[in-house]
Amino acid sequence: MQIFGFNKTTLLDFPEHVACTVFTGGCNFRCPFCQNGDLVLHGGSLPVLDEEEVFRVLRKRKGILTGVCVTGGEPTLQRDLDVFLSRVKELGYLVKLDSNGYRPEVLQSLCERGLVDYFAMDIKSSPENYARTAGVKELDMGLIRESVDFIRSCGLDYEFRTTVVRELHSSGDFLSIGEWLKGCKAYFLQSYVESEGVICKEFSSYSKEELEEFVMLLKPYIDNVSLRGVD
Repeated sequence: MQIFGFNKTTLLDFPEHVACTVFTGGCNFRCPFCQNGDLVLHGGSLPVLDEEEVFRVLRKRKGILTGVCVTGGEPTLQRDLDVFLSRVKELGYLVKLDSNGYRPEVLQSLCERGLVDYFAMDIKSSPENYARTAGVKELDMGLIRESVDFIRSCGLDYEFRTTVVRELHSSGDFLSIGEWLKGCKAYFLQSYVESEGVICKEFSSYSKEELEEFVMLLKPYIDNVSLRGVD
């Protein structure tokens, strides 16, 4: 598997677990606010990390780490993702997989084979504005809906999350998302943060107070909705 980044310890990426995070390259979306622009746009030109180094760390830190997060880019584009996750599971680790949900057949296959313990799916926006926010003109919303429905019914722990951008999201979007995700297990709003890695540096964030107003709009639909990473 092509690995372009490796964070050996994280207390934030996998709820209730001390974990490490593996970053893959490439993506089938072009979200203009993406923080990992190099991984999405220039993965082929970045140095690839030795997969065996990751497994050396995992073997050495058994008993300290309990989980492995695989993120990107979009991990489901990796042809040998299943092989990598099989090796991780053989070492006794729990696996959290981050995905944009555009390849539901991959999510289903990994789940059926017992290779994932926790799904985290990005909800880019309301169905009406999904294509614009994902940066894909001919987006098939049916694939996104299929992944959401599968994740909600598969029996694994999961979360949905949205990075909120002032120029791309409105209260109307969150009312629509609330109807769509009504009754889901967990939904988090994350504030957009400007950084050097952002694909398009023309966006801004909402204030904490404004984000809390979105949370209140969602509360009638989703009990477990909250802000994440907002000071």
